[in-house]
Amino acid sequence: MLDQKIVFDILSKNGVTFFTGVPDSYLNGFCNFALNNCGNRNIIAANEGNAVGIAAGHYFATKQIPLVYMQNSGMGNALNPLASLVDENVYAVPMLLLIGWRGQGDTEPDHPQHKLQGEITPKLLDILHIPYVILSDDIISFEIKIGQAVEYCIRTRKPFGLIVPKGVMATTEKDNSVDDSYPMSREEAIEVILNEMPKDTVYSATTGRATRELFFLREKRGENKSNDYLNVGSMGHTSSVALGIALECPQRNVVVLDGDSACIMHMGAMTMVSKINVPNYTHIVLNNGAHESVGGQPSAGYMVDFTKIAEACGYQTVGKPVTTKKELEEAIKTLKSCGKASFIDCRIRKGLTRKLPPIVFNHRETIDALTDELNRSQR
Repeated sequence: MLDQKIVFDILSKNGVTFFTGVPDSYLNGFCNFALNNCGNRNIIAANEGNAVGIAAGHYFATKQIPLVYMQNSGMGNALNPLASLVDENVYAVPMLLLIGWRGQGDTEPDHPQHKLQGEITPKLLDILHIPYVILSDDIISFEIKIGQAVEYCIRTRKPFGLIVPKGVMATTEKDNSVDDSYPMSREEAIEVILNEMPKDTVYSATTGRATRELFFLREKRGENKSNDYLNVGSMGHTSSVALGIALECPQRNVVVLDGDSACIMHMGAMTMVSKINVPNYTHIVLNNGAHESVGGQPSAGYMVDFTKIAEACGYQTVGKPVTTKKELEEAIKTLKSCGKASFIDCRIRKGLTRKLPPIVFNHRETIDALTDELNRSQR
């Protein structure tokens, strides 16, 4: 991994001192250094398009080149503002785009959700007419490339891409610091939910730790996984998938096991329950106030009043976050037959209770099993 202090010294020397984006495990060295050393010059955004907008505003106010960081999976969120705000034919906004290259070649054979994104990452920049370089673990090369990239941005008023393969800006081990903000762990909360909901409940688990912990809890409990949708990619969309299921399967309880960062990323999805009747739909945010899967950087989860937002969007709630097993049990009992879509902000502590391996499963077989189960139950 590149020495991140030197990385930031080089960026500063080239006039790049403002950073915004969404944390990525391939960039966790970079993201954590920015978090610990850059104060309000580092803004963790709700999503990648949000970050591009913030960066554009920074440039308009200062004429200084910002840097936007993201996993390549987030390029889709950034595509619209890059094409319709930043482009030279619109407002011509220069910025550096630091992009973690998940799915490069055959580096992640057990994670097919990154395969196509990895393949098209350079091609998307080509389509956007954004030049790029692929970084390596060589600080001399990095300094040369940053100098050239910034010079290009200043000269042309256009963005420049910095594609980051595995190991260049990330430590080999992710942070698993456990705090004591709240008594429940994520795994404990999921187990309470499994215990309190009917056995045939359909679960839609969000990207990251929730999918992994649901998967291994099923194995630990000797339970079938055919009622589970594991949203291993498409961060922020697990609640939308669950809503589509709930609409077509009104006789089945459908529970979203969401994350605070994922929910924030596409929070507009919460408004859908104001327009449609889905009393079998329960949206639970497992809120640990962090982007835990990619390095533990803080989210806005603990600072946002999800309960009031949910109520304003049309959900039934218990009026406050739940923080203990007993409160979670009581909230589920109160809401599961309330006659309308329901929402729980479940405050949990950051960190894993046990070390879990990555989940390895056949995605097509798994989704076909869920599809067969859902169609069978409607006959």
